[in-house]
Amino acid sequence: MKNPPRSKPRIQSPTPEASTTRLNKFIAHCGVCSRREAADLVKQGHILVNGKVETNPSYMVQSIDQVSYQGKKLKKAFVKVYLLMNKPKNVITTLNDERGRKTVYDLIKMDIPERVYPVGRLDRNTTGLLLLTNDGDLAQKLSHPSHRIKKLYHVSLDKHLTKRDFEQILAGIPLDDGIAEVDSLAYANDKRDEVGIEIHSGKNRIVRRIFEKLGYEVLKLDRVLFAGLTKKNLPRGRYRHLTDQEVIQLKHFRSN
Repeated sequence: MKNPPRSKPRIQSPTPEASTTRLNKFIAHCGVCSRREAADLVKQGHILVNGKVETNPSYMVQSIDQVSYQGKKLKKAFVKVYLLMNKPKNVITTLNDERGRKTVYDLIKMDIPERVYPVGRLDRNTTGLLLLTNDGDLAQKLSHPSHRIKKLYHVSLDKHLTKRDFEQILAGIPLDDGIAEVDSLAYANDKRDEVGIEIHSGKNRIVRRIFEKLGYEVLKLDRVLFAGLTKKNLPRGRYRHLTDQEVIQLKHFRSN
């Protein structure tokens, strides 16, 4: 006797309620940070899913899941915010500081209800352009070294930069964490103790370390260009919303 034909399994079309998202991507879309940084938060045990610590960034978040960070339930950010700040000196590039020092968030919190985060860092004494956003995907793109996002700094030194050191910087300065590659270098304002340096590395304090390696003290460090954005009409300590066109350009930014 022949076995009865097997019925084909029913294929259920996915519904919005059944959709899932990787945990680190979900966190980024909530405006907490970039996807890479979100993965680190998960691995370090800072993220709870349904009240329990979840350490797998690839965990697929479902609509019924409750994800929380620092005691607060996360919800996807529907309003994306893009701010360009001309950071003043003695301000920390973080949202809060355990020592009570002034932060970039202190400069915007009275006017910006959304939780935005800095893309990259400028150390306390460095001034200039800083992008803040809750768009985790864009933040990751602009922070990832593979995209080679260029930054231009105006550097004031304690003494003249010699021709020999000038050429050595262009050739690449060996630091503890590898060779510091410089895209371009030029004297500024017809002065040999002021230079403009263009660099795409996102390493910590990279510009200061380059000159310190050669025996120079950086008196002033100002970022004047970031991913094609400039400080035009943006006074020190102020910020502005990016235009729609600027956001589009950043999302399609290609380094030469």
